[in-house]
Amino acid sequence: MFVLGIDPGLSRCGYGALEERPAGGARALAVGVLTTAPSSPLPDRLAELQLELRALIDEIHPDVVVVERVFFQVNVRTAMSVGQASGLAMAEAINAGCAVAQYGPNEVKQAVAGWGGAGKDEMERMVQMLLGVDKPLRPVDAADAVALALCHLAHAPRLRMVAER
Repeated sequence: MFVLGIDPGLSRCGYGALEERPAGGARALAVGVLTTAPSSPLPDRLAELQLELRALIDEIHPDVVVVERVFFQVNVRTAMSVGQASGLAMAEAINAGCAVAQYGPNEVKQAVAGWGGAGKDEMERMVQMLLGVDKPLRPVDAADAVALALCHLAHAPRLRMVAER
């Protein structure tokens, strides 16, 4: 299974593509960040991000695109742009024939670190350990996207069992 995690954002949209290994675990295929210029008009930024997401999905051909579920944020402006980026990612995934899954921050922390209250440092170490890499993934938006993909891979066996019934 190929899973593409998306940490949505309009200025910085993290992505992490993982391949599930038959014996368990995952291998990173692509990790990075899509960016748009904050000085550009909103419609132009959305169009640019949409094209970049489409190209990324076309290049990777994931089975599943995992997008972080947007929860309450104090900054309404940030929440709006995250919601817009999230919607673009999900729409592009569906248009490409991919399944879409969403997980909240605590679900990701629970699946990757073992408890929903894990901090950034704990998450960073667990992502490193699970991927077998020596250094923390950078930028942090990309590491968060990889954690989303790892979360889905942790849930995948149970989801497959339910789907087979």
